[in-house]
Amino acid sequence: MMALLLCGGGALAGPKVHQKPSDFLKASLGAIPATQAITLSARQQAQVRAILGRNYKTKSVRYWSKNGKTAFILEEIGKTEYITTGVVVRNGKVDSVKVLVYRESHGWEVARTAFTKQFRGSVLKSNGQISSAPRNIAGATLSVRALTKLARLALFLESQK
Repeated sequence: MMALLLCGGGALAGPKVHQKPSDFLKASLGAIPATQAITLSARQQAQVRAILGRNYKTKSVRYWSKNGKTAFILEEIGKTEYITTGVVVRNGKVDSVKVLVYRESHGWEVARTAFTKQFRGSVLKSNGQISSAPRNIAGATLSVRALTKLARLALFLESQK
């Protein structure tokens, strides 16, 4: 017990749910529309691999569309754990980014609105990079990279629908 007190209880820290995916979809789209999916072709999988630096965990990616907006719920590994993130795209631009579930022990600051709003209005450039990279957060570099990759991935997926 003393060891847990000395290490700040971090050993007991679990996933931090900031918003349930269903609540994210309702808040972003006004309701939960029918689920749709993109089944990635071999070419698309190669492009996703270029964005993430690895294969995405599934070959079929779900999305929801309503009123000109498309919402994706995507996951990427920060340092060792998945970060579940909702990304809304409208007219080929990032409309919003929301960390839904944060599982890492460090870098939770990426869930703050002050950080995620930096993605708003970003587009995917011809070289596959995002038009406005967010400022880094000391101690959260890998989480920042993960969210940046997910914003890029959502923009790419939107272009493939």
